[in-house]
Amino acid sequence: DRTSGGQTEEGEREKCDADPDAPHGKVELKKKVTLLRGISIIIGTIIGAGIFISPKGILKNSGSVGMSLVVWIACGVLSLFGALSYAELGTSIKKSGGHYTYILEAFGPQMAFIRLWADVIAIRPAGLAVISLAFGQYILEPIFMPCGVPEIAIKLATSIGITSVMYLNSMSTSWTNRIQILLTFCKLLAIVIIIVPGLYMLFKGETKNFENAFEVSNIKLTGLPLAFYSGMYAYAGWFYLNFVTEEVENPEKTVPLAICISMAIVTSCYVLTNVAYYTVMSAEELLASQSVAVTFAEKTMGNFSVAVPVFVALSCFGTMNGCLFAFSRIFYVASREGHLPEVLSMIHVRRHTPLAAVIILYPMTVLQLFVGDIYSLLNFMSFLRWLFIGVAVLGLIYMRYTRPDMPRPFKVSSSFIPAIFSFTCFFMVFLSLYSDPVNTGIGFAISLTGIPAYYIFIVFDRRPKWLQKGLDSFNRSVQIILEVIPAEH
Repeated sequence: DRTSGGQTEEGEREKCDADPDAPHGKVELKKKVTLLRGISIIIGTIIGAGIFISPKGILKNSGSVGMSLVVWIACGVLSLFGALSYAELGTSIKKSGGHYTYILEAFGPQMAFIRLWADVIAIRPAGLAVISLAFGQYILEPIFMPCGVPEIAIKLATSIGITSVMYLNSMSTSWTNRIQILLTFCKLLAIVIIIVPGLYMLFKGETKNFENAFEVSNIKLTGLPLAFYSGMYAYAGWFYLNFVTEEVENPEKTVPLAICISMAIVTSCYVLTNVAYYTVMSAEELLASQSVAVTFAEKTMGNFSVAVPVFVALSCFGTMNGCLFAFSRIFYVASREGHLPEVLSMIHVRRHTPLAAVIILYPMTVLQLFVGDIYSLLNFMSFLRWLFIGVAVLGLIYMRYTRPDMPRPFKVSSSFIPAIFSFTCFFMVFLSLYSDPVNTGIGFAISLTGIPAYYIFIVFDRRPKWLQKGLDSFNRSVQIILEVIPAEH
């Protein structure tokens, strides 16, 4: 027996030596998110396919080249206001979970559960499915050019992409972050490939598309709110580092620094990319293009334009990876708070990843991919994102009065900044109600189903013995199959 035990221990040591990424010590989520990894999470999730495919929503609604650039800059500044507010929240409340955690701390469990309910049943699976579909479309486009890509091929490639991201996040936090850094550099390289020739032509005197850039007759004041809505959507993602605060090294310094550096880089990239587009294409050509980056590459790089869809696909894969890494931590924290099944807050015994919280999205995402009208669902739910982000930032102001003694290692100097951002979020919610009342109303109704769900699943816990026994048995079975155990604190 002693020999057998020794062999087992030696075998375990050999496993750990063979896999240097396998963590040692307590079974918990390790602090592996450094400053560089934090920046890659934020940039990698903000910059998706949009800047490469269709930045024309802002141009269409602003009415002129000059005003569209103003909107891009203004949205970057407003997003920075939100990011700074989240930096204060993230350094004051050192828990993962982002919006869910901040609403829970400020306004209590019922409001937080409603947010979580909408996340679990619709928002997160639909959001992941949409960006995955873009990945499937653009990774196959060079193979099928000049023909269209068959629908079944897109869904097959999309399924492979989702599966690979799930596997990566399940196996290793370190490798998830390393891949995220690599993909973020690929995104920035693609943007540099667009910016450099565009600025070169601009400095050579190609300025005809900027003449009368602020022509008053072209500016659409009534469309500006919709332009800002598109712009804020393009910058969305600055909050994802707050979803993994517990895994950030020295969060008091890393979170604010990563947020500020990332927002400066993203805003610069977005504005300069649009300047490059306008240098090469007129406003009419840009509005007519199905994929702006491809049209740009065809005009400036000839056959190299074939590589652009590959860069777009890599950009989408980076967004998928960063989003899943962040989403899983919401479910992990919510389970720890008693709002989701206990098994979701358990950690894999060797990999030290929240395996159950990672894979919970997999069946729902694939299901929506094949049977659901995902884009309609996103229309239902897009306004909920801004509603709850606005509520979370409002919670920051509220807690300054109700919890003045809370440690705040990083503090936004004035309440003006979170107040302006919160007002912007609520204005966008109002705009959704005005511009698309039917879809917004349906989304609002879906979120309100979280109220009875809260009382049925959380408040009313007197379940029949046979049901409780079945749930406990299911929980144990999943725990054994996935090899997960409660985290040590």
